Amino acid sequence: MNPSRSLRPALLAIACVGALTLSACGGESDPLSSSSSGEGGGSGGEVVVGSADFSESTLLAHIYAGALKADGVNATTKTGIGSREVYLKALEEGSVDVMPEYTGALALYYDKDFDEVDPDKTYAALEGVLPEGMAVLEKSAAEDKDSIVVTQETAESQDLSAIGDLEGVAGDMTLGAPAEFKERAQGIPGLEETYGVTFGDFRALKPGQSMSGALANGQIDAANIFSTDPAIVENDFVVLDDPKKLYGSQNVVPLVRADVQDKVDETLNEVSAKLTTEKLQEMLRQTDVQKKDPDQVAADFLESEGLD
Repeated sequence: MNPSRSLRPALLAIACVGALTLSACGGESDPLSSSSSGEGGGSGGEVVVGSADFSESTLLAHIYAGALKADGVNATTKTGIGSREVYLKALEEGSVDVMPEYTGALALYYDKDFDEVDPDKTYAALEGVLPEGMAVLEKSAAEDKDSIVVTQETAESQDLSAIGDLEGVAGDMTLGAPAEFKERAQGIPGLEETYGVTFGDFRALKPGQSMSGALANGQIDAANIFSTDPAIVENDFVVLDDPKKLYGSQNVVPLVRADVQDKVDETLNEVSAKLTTEKLQEMLRQTDVQKKDPDQVAADFLESEGLD
């Protein structure tokens, strides 16, 4: 979605939302080889849960598969499949049955003119553009998308809780973001048009440690960081609210083949009801910073939420 989401370099249209690292998420050397024995693709009653090649997607695949197995479904995983184009083809062909997805980015993939930002309207629009044979289950509250982040100290000293609060103080602040953020519609132009926020200076930085480190060290005053980045939790950063939805809606949602929908919908809807952005942040801190096994992190989450 990094997954696209606008939102990522092209309006949340990224296949790697919050793309962290495949090595951190335990992707398989053969992305179309199931992580456990079975015929695959839903044959023999098996449900195959796939993931894209970034750690958040892999973690979600383990959560989905773990919940299904706890409910008696013969579920396996195929992690690290690749980009959206690759894994959607796998879904269409039937070698994968379930994929974690993001509402806005997936809608934009199927409709290049898509520009809805309201979460419910985005979800409804997505349902209308999916190809025959595919369906989305209930969306979660968890989102992975662009955000404007400040330190706890800055939030308190400048009384900041939402992006619009920056309007009177941004002129004395430096914003750090990827270079393309300076020109793209949801970047600096969007901040100015939507919120009337104009930063005094801009510093082009690469996503990841360089961005979070610059913010933590005071080299920049605000940063463009994806909302589930574990650096937010690690550094106690404050994500400023985006009430006008400049960055659209990127709710995590299970995308499934219609022929397995009745088998998985109840279980995965229960999972979605428990997922939040904050919980994803914490789990990604464990997988990407502490280097814990994503399968174990998923199992711990399911147990803590009563879904095991």
